[in-house]
Amino acid sequence: MCFSFPDKLMLKNVLAISFVFSVITTVEVFASSLKSPIYSNNPVAAEVDGKPIYLDDLKHIRIQEVLKQLHEMQTRALKEKILTKLIEKHPESFSEHIPKVTQEEIKKFYETNAGIKEIGSLSQVSAEIRDYLEKSVREAHVERQYQHAIRQGWVKVYLEPPNDFRLVAGLGTAMVWSKENPSLSRRVFVLEYSDFQCPFCKRVQLTLEKIRKKYSNEVQFGYRHFPLPFHKEAQGLAEAVECARDQDKFWELQSLFYKNISNSANDTEILGMAKRAGINNIRDFEFCWRNRKYAERVKNDIRDGVDLGIQGTPTFILGIYDQETRTVSGEMFSGAVSEDKFAQVIEKYLSSIRTEANLSR
Repeated sequence: MCFSFPDKLMLKNVLAISFVFSVITTVEVFASSLKSPIYSNNPVAAEVDGKPIYLDDLKHIRIQEVLKQLHEMQTRALKEKILTKLIEKHPESFSEHIPKVTQEEIKKFYETNAGIKEIGSLSQVSAEIRDYLEKSVREAHVERQYQHAIRQGWVKVYLEPPNDFRLVAGLGTAMVWSKENPSLSRRVFVLEYSDFQCPFCKRVQLTLEKIRKKYSNEVQFGYRHFPLPFHKEAQGLAEAVECARDQDKFWELQSLFYKNISNSANDTEILGMAKRAGINNIRDFEFCWRNRKYAERVKNDIRDGVDLGIQGTPTFILGIYDQETRTVSGEMFSGAVSEDKFAQVIEKYLSSIRTEANLSR
């Protein structure tokens, strides 16, 4: 995934603030419920004129991601705490020792993970591999004992994950793959934010081609620009593709750019690809592009992306499409998402739509 550096710095601040806030609210909930074991993952954060503001009211995508990470940390710590208490009371049931990592296991891990060999020799990375394997073995050991305690009925867990957060993204001036038609049932939408000079954006295009073919009658696709500041030609390439849209050649030029454009794209290269894309009036295209007719449109895409919490490319918002409001309500994914992951999430939303349709009959 290609990151925007200013946004990474911003995320650090969000992480710190959200982490502290979440810890405080969690502690307050537990402290106020010692007599009654009730846990809330949506506590009241404040009151204004007697009306509550809940934790969920403060959420956006970044805070949601932090809350998920916090929940994972809390869950691991809780399991450790539970087992510590149970070992004192039921020592006979928790006599299993954590197996030690052998040198043979370290060697096998090194030989079967090609990427590690690029870091150094076995002797150079042996300590890091041992630490990783010991952590994995310990986590598996804790999980086995924890599940045993659950089955025995010795433990009741009240800690819950954060509530689901559904992102709502407007299409703005996104270019859509298929012409919108109210008679068609394309209610699932994949909205992409991308950068022509991002290698991960290039990599995911083949996956998107397969997904578009597989779900051609069920899923709509849209594209918005998110050129990163350190990709010098990305803004200009995005503007060029918008000029191609004027002559109904957006997708043709978009595809050529991802497949063929160099990192130091020059005017001759861009105009040559415009001709290959089938743009008939090159003079109009060149005038549009050189005069930066769509610079503001691309900047609006960036602003909308930042407001959604996008930090890098490619980023996808996948969910239910509302034709009336032209919004996508769903979840966000970043990076070169796999075909299986796309299909899994698309099928989830398609299943939801089918269930809704059956209930309304």
